[in-house]
Amino acid sequence: MIQSLTDTYTLNNGTKIPGLGLGVFQIPDAETANVVKEGIINGYRLIDTAQIYGNEAGTGDGIRQGLAATGLKREDIFVTSKVWNAHLTYDETVAAFEESLTRLGLEYLDLYLIHWPGADAFKESWQALEALYKAGKIKAIGVSNFQIHHLEALLSYATVVPVINQIELHPKLSQVELRAFGKEHGIKIQAWSPLMQGQLLTHPEILTIADKYNKSAAQIILRWAIQQDILLVVKSVHADRMISNSDVFDFKLEREDMDRLNALNESLRVGPNPDSFDF
Repeated sequence: MIQSLTDTYTLNNGTKIPGLGLGVFQIPDAETANVVKEGIINGYRLIDTAQIYGNEAGTGDGIRQGLAATGLKREDIFVTSKVWNAHLTYDETVAAFEESLTRLGLEYLDLYLIHWPGADAFKESWQALEALYKAGKIKAIGVSNFQIHHLEALLSYATVVPVINQIELHPKLSQVELRAFGKEHGIKIQAWSPLMQGQLLTHPEILTIADKYNKSAAQIILRWAIQQDILLVVKSVHADRMISNSDVFDFKLEREDMDRLNALNESLRVGPNPDSFDF
């Protein structure tokens, strides 16, 4: 379990990844640079973007500004992007990666993910990711929004096991079976939308627990994930919210409160269902 914002987990290929990162989903490209810069200044060392977000250029600018402001080096920042898997061929995936790298203005990525499984149309994309990884252009490769059956299909031919499966995960969607499958195969789970896009911030049960610890609802939810060794990507455009979201290392939820949060699961999604979402 991580003990600070800069603490890392070791992935199955030896790469170290910060446990709590900053996401830039739905942030306009023109605003992204400042958000990323502020994130780095306020201690975030993982920045998560994607081809489909349309803000890789702003993300890259923000990384450079953040490095300049803090004196950090490129290798101090963990950068993730994702290929929008619209039934891509091998060559199309390689081209998409190179375009993302150009927009970001980086020489390599720390992590590159297949964004969605689609209708099981990811074999060539994964093979392209493996080639890019073996060529040293990516430190680690993984997937996003994959269900167990998607992972089983992938593992039947993969020569590189994904390091991460980034999925929607929060107290209303705890993904217990998928998490267990990932643990069995050495695939870390990283949660996107851990606050259910803000829908959980007024939940009465969570607010009651928050009052007990003198913390915010968001801090309680993030701590719930951290205590289960779930990696996190949290979006915020405001520096004060970034700081608040990272203020989760000075307390520990008691077992009874973890159980209360676990009991909220309804298998309820705020995002698309990977089994029906295609392009």
